[in-house]
Amino acid sequence: MLFLDLTVQGLVQGAIYALIALGLTLVYGLLRILHVAHAALFTLGAYLGVIVTNQTGSFALALAVAMVVVGVIGVGVYRFAYKPLLDQPPLVALIASIGLFIASEEIFRLVFGPYGLSFTDPPLQTQVEILPGIFLSHARLMVVGIAVVFLGLLGWLSASTRTGIAWRATVADPDMARSFGIDVERVRYLNFFIGSALAAAAGVMVALLNNLVEPTMGAVPAYKALAIIVLGGLGSVRGTLVASLALGVIEAFGTIYIGHLLDRDAIAFAFLIIVLMVRPQGILARG
Repeated sequence: MLFLDLTVQGLVQGAIYALIALGLTLVYGLLRILHVAHAALFTLGAYLGVIVTNQTGSFALALAVAMVVVGVIGVGVYRFAYKPLLDQPPLVALIASIGLFIASEEIFRLVFGPYGLSFTDPPLQTQVEILPGIFLSHARLMVVGIAVVFLGLLGWLSASTRTGIAWRATVADPDMARSFGIDVERVRYLNFFIGSALAAAAGVMVALLNNLVEPTMGAVPAYKALAIIVLGGLGSVRGTLVASLALGVIEAFGTIYIGHLLDRDAIAFAFLIIVLMVRPQGILARG
């Protein structure tokens, strides 16, 4: 029973990691930029989710508003922070992204206050028995449902639409894609919108599960998301999904069995080190 319970809890956590890390994977696959500022969009989504829910009483509306607003801001990040640096070495864009993330934490502290925000009436807290002896709140079930729906839509968009074909062509060879009439800039804008919207959804879900949003809440997810995209093989969407779920399950079991030696975050990075010693190219990436 404990094994099954830990597996379920790990998959729920892994679903959150997948929503966060997929945005990073999309950006890296398209531009070869490690988008550290993605974590700031995650935090902004969490703040918007709490504020809109408290003001309107509608969690669904809060989720939609957070995804749209953060998606648009993500497009702005590309347009004003990354696009002018595309001709520079990747390290320049990485430094800019780190600076943007650090600045955003201070902006959140100034705008929303240093002590964090909570839901005045946390929604979806009712427990339901999904298997004999295993209970999950509606909030956790929603996390899994949202992750499955969004990841499924992303897979369909990538594999079965003209937009997905244009995206894959742009990833493979931007100049060749441009010569065939693909609007590369439009693909990049859409890429940032989708990735940022997924980060916002993850932020809202984490805010719902923890009932707390604070300016620095994006720091640890940022490090873990970077670890996940390395584990999955840089730029691999399937690899990111597998690594996210694996990391969630490893953390859940590790917290019980070796939690007296390592905390939850240290377990994640120990797992990263072990995997990279065996497969330096990542779980699903080719050598």
